[in-house]
Amino acid sequence: MHIGVCIFATEYAIRIDELAREAEARGFESLWVPEHTHIPTSRRSPFAAGELPEEYKHTLDPFVSLMAAAAATKKLRIGTGICLIIERDTITTAKSVATLDLLSNGRFELGIGGGWNAEEMEHHGTIFKSRFQRMREQVLAMKELWTKDVAEYRGDFVAFEPSWSWPKPVQKPHPPVLLGGESSYTLQRVVDFCDGWFPRARNAERVMSGMAELKERAVKAGRDPKTITTSVFGAPGDAALLDQWAAAGVHRAILRLPPEGRDQVLPLLDQWAKLVKR
Repeated sequence: MHIGVCIFATEYAIRIDELAREAEARGFESLWVPEHTHIPTSRRSPFAAGELPEEYKHTLDPFVSLMAAAAATKKLRIGTGICLIIERDTITTAKSVATLDLLSNGRFELGIGGGWNAEEMEHHGTIFKSRFQRMREQVLAMKELWTKDVAEYRGDFVAFEPSWSWPKPVQKPHPPVLLGGESSYTLQRVVDFCDGWFPRARNAERVMSGMAELKERAVKAGRDPKTITTSVFGAPGDAALLDQWAAAGVHRAILRLPPEGRDQVLPLLDQWAKLVKR
């Protein structure tokens, strides 16, 4: 099982390029960053963990941040955890993904999610209730752009006529698309149009039961379960739990770093590096 780290990249946290170099030097497999374009002051959408942490208001652009991380490293995989694809233009995002994958020499993973902040996405013209239908079309349309010399897509939320779009990603057929969430609906969407499941670690039992359910759904859909990975987001530095997940077939555990300076972050990397070396 691979071990990566994630952080809310902000203007007051350790620089993302420095973090990338330090993570790679300690043997971590990957580095992940989330996305929030802005937080409306009128927000009424509830935040699952209580009070909204300050870093949600300060998040750097994930694609720009990850390009800095990729430029500072050689082997470290980079990923969005998660990209709010439903707030983005589909064609532009497909180009950003392909460009980042090209310039990183095939090290990018696209973690996506439907989001929870209705006011935020509505500022982007996305209706909360139809966000998952939009997401499905966006992923399918991007796959057309990544894999076809002449791509076209016609849906209810995404539509474009036959078009040329380069560059194409280095990874074939395209960078892995990982979907966040823990519901049964999420698991079916993973089977239908994604390459991996991206559950949060806060419910360890759901990770285990979800993997079993994911396998059942894949088999029922005629898809080889081995083509679907599981990356647990926000995992604790608990060796016993990580061993349990590894034995169950989890592909990757991603440990969450605080959005703090190097003096707080680097000692944690040193501590967690022991998990990587076991």
